[in-house]
Amino acid sequence: MLQRTLGTTFRQTGRRIVASAPRATSASLMRCFPVSTPSSATAISNVSCRRFYATKPESEPVQSSTAEVHAEAESELSEVEKKIQELETSLASKEKDIADLKDKYLRQVADFRNLQETTKREIQNSKDYAIQKFARDLLDSVDNLERALANVPEEQRTQEQETETDQALISLYDGVRMTQQVLEHTLKHHGLEKIDPLGEKFDPHRHEATFEVAQPDKEPGTVFFVQQTGFTLNNRVLRAAKVGVVKEA
Repeated sequence: MLQRTLGTTFRQTGRRIVASAPRATSASLMRCFPVSTPSSATAISNVSCRRFYATKPESEPVQSSTAEVHAEAESELSEVEKKIQELETSLASKEKDIADLKDKYLRQVADFRNLQETTKREIQNSKDYAIQKFARDLLDSVDNLERALANVPEEQRTQEQETETDQALISLYDGVRMTQQVLEHTLKHHGLEKIDPLGEKFDPHRHEATFEVAQPDKEPGTVFFVQQTGFTLNNRVLRAAKVGVVKEA
């Protein structure tokens, strides 16, 4: 009974709502559902022919995993380090070669300069001592002239010339002395000088001691007698002077 009453009530309510609702006109229906016209058909065809380009980029290929990326990076890094090590080794080898070549060059330059100095010195020595043998041979002539002059007593040279013999002797003495002076001057011009160390200190590099005598009035080691004069050639001892030396008492 209750169900029947509720059903009747719902049906009556529905009829009232439908009766009270406004009826739709043809104009309103046209506004809600427009009829297709030729112009609208053209627009629809244009819309259907229009191309649509995607603005979203295509999906990228699937990337490798993180482990593979790290492995590739480590492989490339190891190759780079290997190349760097090879370049460093090559550079060190080149630097060593350069150092060796520089050392050889400096040694060659030093040897060449030493050779130049030695050659220059030898050439100069050849010029300075070219007449050494000839000068040594002339020393005998100089000694003979000195002996000849020493054999003329000083009294005969200073006294009045009473006889022709005395005059001849004095003339001979003067001639020999002049010859000796000219010869010594010529030898000196060519670098040959006399060593006459009378009264000097004994020098073993320039003097040759033939005997020693104690003399209280002279200092020990002093040359008091010259037995034979010496000579130097361009400051090199050609012949040492033979001398007598004072020894300690």
